[in-house]
Amino acid sequence: MYAIIQTGSKQFKVEEGNIIDVELLDLPEGKVEFKEVLLFNDGSKITIGDPIVKNCIVSADIIEEIKGPKVITYKYKKRKNFRKKKGHRQQYTKVKITEIKIS
Repeated sequence: MYAIIQTGSKQFKVEEGNIIDVELLDLPEGKVEFKEVLLFNDGSKITIGDPIVKNCIVSADIIEEIKGPKVITYKYKKRKNFRKKKGHRQQYTKVKITEIKIS
């Protein structure tokens, strides 16, 4: 059984027990429910949403907030003595999928 959910303008294929990194959710540690389920497969039947599957909820536990790898941007203009270096680390929330249910 698996589902495809959308969170933070990204789509993830999830199964029970998966641990995924989603864009930062400003929630305390605990439980979160993803209600934007685009596709649900229970092994025998596939349900495709229009645009989302009605009455389908994916439950997850929030494990921790983490930072991704550092991305360096560098700007340079020749013969003008202009150099600018910047770094960025995207923040993510690590969640563990506990239950996929449809009513």
